[in-house]
Amino acid sequence: MIEYLLFIPILTGVLCFLTRSKTQIEAVSLTGSTVTLILGLNLVKYVYQNGIIMEWTNTLFADMFSAFIVLIVSIVGFVASIYSIGYMGHEFKHGILDLKKLRLYYILFHMFMFTMLLVGVTNNLGLWIAIEMTTLVSTLLLILYLRKSSVEAAWKYMTICTVGITFALLGTILTYYGAVKIMGESGDALNWTSLIKVADQFDPTIMKLAFIFILIGYGTKAGLAPMHTWLPDAHSEAPSPVSALLSGVLLNCAMYGIIRFYSIATKSTGIEFTSNLLIVFGLLSLGIAMPFIILQEDYKRMLAYSSVEHMGIIAIGIGFGGTFGVFGALLHMFNHAMTKSLMFFGAGNVHLKHGTKEIGKVSGVVKSMPVTGAMLLIGGLAITGSPPFSLFISEFIILWAGFLQGHIIASVLFLLFIIMIFAGFFYNLSKMIFGNPKPGITPGEVSRWTLGAMVILVVFVFVLGVYIPPTFYDMIMKVVAVVRWDDKKWLIFGQF
Repeated sequence: MIEYLLFIPILTGVLCFLTRSKTQIEAVSLTGSTVTLILGLNLVKYVYQNGIIMEWTNTLFADMFSAFIVLIVSIVGFVASIYSIGYMGHEFKHGILDLKKLRLYYILFHMFMFTMLLVGVTNNLGLWIAIEMTTLVSTLLLILYLRKSSVEAAWKYMTICTVGITFALLGTILTYYGAVKIMGESGDALNWTSLIKVADQFDPTIMKLAFIFILIGYGTKAGLAPMHTWLPDAHSEAPSPVSALLSGVLLNCAMYGIIRFYSIATKSTGIEFTSNLLIVFGLLSLGIAMPFIILQEDYKRMLAYSSVEHMGIIAIGIGFGGTFGVFGALLHMFNHAMTKSLMFFGAGNVHLKHGTKEIGKVSGVVKSMPVTGAMLLIGGLAITGSPPFSLFISEFIILWAGFLQGHIIASVLFLLFIIMIFAGFFYNLSKMIFGNPKPGITPGEVSRWTLGAMVILVVFVFVLGVYIPPTFYDMIMKVVAVVRWDDKKWLIFGQF
């Protein structure tokens, strides 16, 4: 099952290479992403009903946490492939891309999907190899247009993330060293499924040092401050469907790596050490993102700093701990993926119509592009945590967890930061949405394909703001059981 899931994106990329027309490339891409979505949903269903899957002599596996990441990658990848038909088709129509570059885009798109799926189903400390693969493929997507600014952003992205992954490698080596002292030099000493069983026997000093390296290393890729500096440049230069994948999926993949190591490290170091580190980095991310969002002049960079904020919120939720903290953080991972992808799609439509990323040069979107403008407004309210949208629910649960667990000061700071970010973000967005269109802007949407992709995401944003389906709730609670180290305690809370 896992092999097929990984094989389809590779096959799709190969078929895109072999096709010779724009229509054929788009058809192959959409078919491939649809099959990937179906296989991903099938994997989630199987793991939910039957438990862990092991394949390739335990090298590949899927527990509920893996399936959760696969679900996010599959959904956003599918919707981004729909959006790409409209967005990249517009670029092709206006001569910005030729057929060769269009083909290259779709090949790299599906290779990027493969690497992110691999992150979720790798059953060993070699996770860092899969994450480094995501860096290499996404770098090529960043330089697709070969503009000076995109090349600079790509070099910055690759350099900073490679340095970060080096720190993560040191943390991985230390973890393996701690495991070898207990399990001996066997292949099992690399596997999550084996490590978690003996993690309470690890040397606490070694694991404290390992977790610091992991948090800095994978935190760089996740966009946690102060290691976030690559993120605004990369997101602002990437094609909008790629920005959606970077922000909505790739950052979650890196956060997945942090949480996996958190589960192992906490069993030996105690929960206070790992949780406090996550809370500090999370609050720092919110604090640094806040002024850049308020004073931002580039709307894609504003969305990028918003991603720094939301990765900080996820880190804070895991740090607060308890059932509510972990549940809220996991729900926030999913909600952010859907909402931020919606916002980058809307930003992409605006950029195609107005030809600029400057906030001050865009106005009256709701008049010139009524559907895009309406969905940007919904997305803007949702991404800032306004009710009745999905991110409000997950942020409220995390805040609730902070007070329940006694993190009063951190909870108050968290609340103040998100209030100020809401004010700054929505002030900038409202200048774009309302008012009169700039001279020379003709009314009309860019593409029905781009609108279709946005509508799918709006459904998630709306529904999960007012109702969490029981099956989805149970699935996340199963992920909570994977993440939590003191599983006997969280069971007493029951449902909420």
